[in-house]
Amino acid sequence: MKNLTQDIIEKAATGDMQAFEQIYKECSGFVYNVVYRVVHHYDDAKEVTQEVFIAVYKKLSSFEFKSSLKTWIYRIAVNTAINYAKKRSKESNRTVELNEQTHQSSLSYSGSDSMTNEQKEASVAHLLDQLNPDQRACLVLRSVEGLSYEEIAQSLNINVNTVRSRLKRAREKLLAFKNEVIKNEM
Repeated sequence: MKNLTQDIIEKAATGDMQAFEQIYKECSGFVYNVVYRVVHHYDDAKEVTQEVFIAVYKKLSSFEFKSSLKTWIYRIAVNTAINYAKKRSKESNRTVELNEQTHQSSLSYSGSDSMTNEQKEASVAHLLDQLNPDQRACLVLRSVEGLSYEEIAQSLNINVNTVRSRLKRAREKLLAFKNEVIKNEM
């Protein structure tokens, strides 16, 4: 993001496509990573990432330089991904009921090195699915993206104490889920 000067941002805000392309090239990777961690599906993440940059393009003229552009785009990305995940969750709850036993027996928490990256990614995705989208977003921004509590609060436009409580609840929920799986495997 060091290549994005205020001049480039201002040009993009006035419709300069070359300047906006610079913003896209600089930010699309981290936006996709954040979105993917919230929605857990490659095609959905690509679609939501596109929605994020459409929103960024439309709203860029309202960017006031009160925060960094990265933080501002994080907020848009996370909110868009959360909204998408909530919508998908409602749709899937109406149409499909997953067999919990199948999922639980397919996960391994033994720490075995024999798990492939794909299996590990699937396990992480399944664990994150146990959280509501708000908790998932906080956990992803903290654990995956490495943001501070203050940066998360600013990105999500929430209070720092709300970040703390969402992270605490997310961790408690994941621990309880893990313990339940282990108990069922015995």
